[in-house]
Amino acid sequence: MNRLAELYPALGKAPDLDIVQWPLIELPGGTEVFTERDPCRGFPLVLAGSIKVVKSAPNGREMVLYRVESGGSCIISSSCLLGQSPYSARGVTESPTTLAILPVPQFQRLLADHPPFRDFVFHLFAERIAELMGLVEEVAFARLDRRLAKALLVRGSDEIETTHQQLAEELGSVREIVSRLLKGFAAEGLVQLSRERIRLVDRAGLQSLSLR
Repeated sequence: MNRLAELYPALGKAPDLDIVQWPLIELPGGTEVFTERDPCRGFPLVLAGSIKVVKSAPNGREMVLYRVESGGSCIISSSCLLGQSPYSARGVTESPTTLAILPVPQFQRLLADHPPFRDFVFHLFAERIAELMGLVEEVAFARLDRRLAKALLVRGSDEIETTHQQLAEELGSVREIVSRLLKGFAAEGLVQLSRERIRLVDRAGLQSLSLR
């Protein structure tokens, strides 16, 4: 559990905290960690891998709200624990992921009695709410081609392994529209497309498009 203490220093010196007893879970990529309307059974702490938190619409469309990587956690989980309500979104691992689950009684005790942990949880709330407000602004006011260009650029690599469907889910759109935009990008010489792979050819051009 040394890895847990390194990634989550807010747990250090917590009173009567036996982290050795916490469940440790190894999950392959593509595993559903939690789903809408399920009760929350603990506070997830990510030691390795990542989880995407997704909101689904009745028509089947989905949007990625945020991602949880090592050293982070999930505000929907903390919201469910604080409000004693079920999940309002679902979480899916994007790669092989290792989780420690902080049991509900210990989460409640730490939140009440351990200021460093309480600060960690509410700082996480502030960060995620800012991200979600940015997402709302992008969805409401930004053109989809601009958002798609930005989504490609933030990957940090010129060789991106993804599907058009995955990009559509991230942008809250549908695959057909994303595919049409990507073909337009390719025709302009901004990207090259192949099966489940996108190569960025003109980063400056994509950057210019993302700022229009």
